[in-house]
Amino acid sequence: MKIAGYAAVYDRVDRAGDVIRGGAFAGAAAVPLLMQHRGRAVGTLTAVAEDARGLRIEAEVADAEVARLVRAGALPGLSVGYRARATRQGVWREILRADLAEVSLVAVPMQPAARVDRVFERG
Repeated sequence: MKIAGYAAVYDRVDRAGDVIRGGAFAGAAAVPLLMQHRGRAVGTLTAVAEDARGLRIEAEVADAEVARLVRAGALPGLSVGYRARATRQGVWREILRADLAEVSLVAVPMQPAARVDRVFERG
């Protein structure tokens, strides 16, 4: 199965009080697709790109059980694992630059707007 969605949404405060700013992931390449930020890869990112809204990804989910959970709505969210390279502390911690380490399918994303928005089966 293939999925698409936003792994990070810019300029919105997440549940931890962080705000990822546009351009934070400039130049990001494909990284592993995990489930809940742990374990082995459950798929592969096929596209990673920043746009005005956030970090958009497309991925191939290779693990049949994970694909079933996505179809059932049990893993509707996306989340990024990253190493912050430049931050600014104010009311919130702003992530200005970061190295993308992984993208995960999650039940509850740290950024509520980071979601899988397309699911399609392989043709």
